[in-house]
Amino acid sequence: MEIMTENKPKERILEMAKDRLFKLGFNKVTLDELSTDLGISKKTMYKYFPSKDELVKTIVWMMLRRVEKEVQRITEEEKPFVHKLADLILYIGKTIGSFSKSFQMDMRRFAPLIWVEAEKFRQEHIVSKMIEMIRRAKKENVFRNDINDEVIVMMLSSCFQNILTPDVLAEHSFSPKEAMYTIFHVIFEGALTEDARKEFVNYEMNIL
Repeated sequence: MEIMTENKPKERILEMAKDRLFKLGFNKVTLDELSTDLGISKKTMYKYFPSKDELVKTIVWMMLRRVEKEVQRITEEEKPFVHKLADLILYIGKTIGSFSKSFQMDMRRFAPLIWVEAEKFRQEHIVSKMIEMIRRAKKENVFRNDINDEVIVMMLSSCFQNILTPDVLAEHSFSPKEAMYTIFHVIFEGALTEDARKEFVNYEMNIL
């Protein structure tokens, strides 16, 4: 028999709300609907989250902390640098790809303060890590020296945000794997040095 702990309802709320928020956006998720679908009282819902803003903020920060932790784990792994770089970009791509266009647009419109805080954290703790890795890649002769670090990160982010989202994928015939494969090759084939490119091509066959 499962023992119900104090955090169980909160965890269930966060899990369901996260999936719906990322898929449907801020405006189409309500606390009343969540409480009904979870089979909990509105009193219980509002005990943990007095407002939708509070719930959304908790979810966004939970996701950001999770991403930061995984980025740290990948960058500290004992494996060839080009492998770590590929793993990092793949992880970031899959994470960003889980956010629908509706979520991104709604957050800017209906929760601008949370969005600004999240963007600040993303730039300081995630994007900066990617830029740092690309700069290190240049020093280790993995990336060409004439490639601009910030432009590469912006190109990757733009591709992920505008191609790998669920709603975009639903409108086209290509799969997430095909999209990621194309993004990797178009950007990295030009940015990597010749030796690093060969190693990357061999490695990406195992991860894509």
